[in-house]
Amino acid sequence: MQNDGRERVGIIGLGIIGSRVAELLQKTDRNVYVWNRTPRPVPNFVASAGELAQLSKIIQIFVTDGEALVEVVESMKEHLGKGHVVIAHGTSDPQSVVDAFQIARDAGAAFLDAPFTGSRDAAEKGALVYYIGGDPAVLDRVRPLLEVSAKEILPLGRVGEASVLKIATNMISASTMEILAEAYGLVTAAGIEPRKLEEAIEHNGCCSPLIRMKLSSVMRQDYEPHFSLQNMFKDAQYGLGLGKGLGVDLPNLSITANLIFRSIQKGKGDFDFSVLASNYQATAEKDVDTEG
Repeated sequence: MQNDGRERVGIIGLGIIGSRVAELLQKTDRNVYVWNRTPRPVPNFVASAGELAQLSKIIQIFVTDGEALVEVVESMKEHLGKGHVVIAHGTSDPQSVVDAFQIARDAGAAFLDAPFTGSRDAAEKGALVYYIGGDPAVLDRVRPLLEVSAKEILPLGRVGEASVLKIATNMISASTMEILAEAYGLVTAAGIEPRKLEEAIEHNGCCSPLIRMKLSSVMRQDYEPHFSLQNMFKDAQYGLGLGKGLGVDLPNLSITANLIFRSIQKGKGDFDFSVLASNYQATAEKDVDTEG
């Protein structure tokens, strides 16, 4: 154990985002420890989440879902205590976030609900946006750490509420990508160059940074994952669960989730969620082959 007076930070989950946040922190004057369910040949990789809690006072968790979040906090609880801050960054169902908070609190640790928006490139540039639910005093304590990987830090309420808001924004992103894919399919079926759709959108009120980014990748047929279709489906399921529990009808999300699931069944789950557009590209390619 390094005990040189430097801040000790732990990262749990070395996926697309967690690995990049760890790399950014390793460039600062901090001791950074990491753990992932699948071992990785990286510096300061420890044997377990419990060992990481023994070595680190601030723990950032980047796991896929609520079940994994509760499991990992539960596995650390005997090593948590006063002075620890547990920060949950993955998009999880709000109830699991609250359950993880209660486990940490019972152990004496502080906790923040802190999902993020921003994909792989944003993480590499330290340009994520964190949505924060929890005690403002705890946020003040860890703000310098979060600023290493963030361009904005937004306090949005209590533990659990930040996760509701993150799910709501992902609902919009999922539906936007599906209708963009459909528009792309309509235009290409009409024999119009996709570049002309891009030009038309640029001067239309529907344009957004998401549409610009995803239409560009669709035209290149580049579906390298920045945010996977599988993860988007998971978040859509969370949204539908929230809607059912709160008595809110979500027909658009329900249809979009069904279409996402069909693409996952075709083996596209690990690609970026913009891969929804590939359904229309396959049809276009078939038509060209037939004409040939």
